[in-house]
Amino acid sequence: MVRLGIIGSGNVAQHLIQVFNKSIYEGAEIEIVTVFSRKKNVLLSLLNSELVCSDWNNLKEADLYIIAVSDTAITEVSEKIPFKNKLLVHTSGAASMDAIKSNNRKGVFYPLQTFSKNVVVDFRSIPICLESENKSDLELLKKVANSISNSVFEINTKQRIALHIAAVFVNNFTNNLYKIGNDICKENHIPFEILQPLIKETAEKINQLSPEDAQTGPAKRNDIETINSHLAFLSDENHKNIYKILTQSIQNNGKKL
Repeated sequence: MVRLGIIGSGNVAQHLIQVFNKSIYEGAEIEIVTVFSRKKNVLLSLLNSELVCSDWNNLKEADLYIIAVSDTAITEVSEKIPFKNKLLVHTSGAASMDAIKSNNRKGVFYPLQTFSKNVVVDFRSIPICLESENKSDLELLKKVANSISNSVFEINTKQRIALHIAAVFVNNFTNNLYKIGNDICKENHIPFEILQPLIKETAEKINQLSPEDAQTGPAKRNDIETINSHLAFLSDENHKNIYKILTQSIQNNGKKL
């Protein structure tokens, strides 16, 4: 049995608590034995209150501690773990493994997904990217990751940072484009739901085609008349600049800008 400790109470921590609690009922040999949170009440609906502490002196000993806090807090939190020679991992896509500063072993346990409160996710389909200082710790991380996911990868720091940047483009930036589309719909009294089948089809299409082959639209066709018409219609300068930059990027696909 792997004794697991989770540090944090945010979105990632809460999702991890829920999925590991579920995995134990499914026969996985992973047990949450301790959780640290400055906001203890936030977790009481997910865990037995005896497992949750807000005082580092009350943190119980575990085989693995998953630090699920903001990137800027990783170093400070890792230094507070009151044990030695335990495996500590963080869940960040952007922070170095060396952000963990302590007398313990270190690694990374990065679930590549966007997490929101009260939105259920299927962890079995979520890629979990692992990194560690030694092979034995990596095997432990694989055992833990495989208990909740069917998609586990060994990824080094440089690869993980590149992956995180790519994720920002395909997720965070894309979601901001959804917001812009929603704003344009609102301004013109159009239900945003009209666009939702298109959004779904675009996302599903890359299961069969490369993003390059899936590209369509006026920029791909070099339809200058339509592009100019769109730019003339847009009144928000920020939206107009984004439209121009993305149009240029599509038109220069495969070329150096």
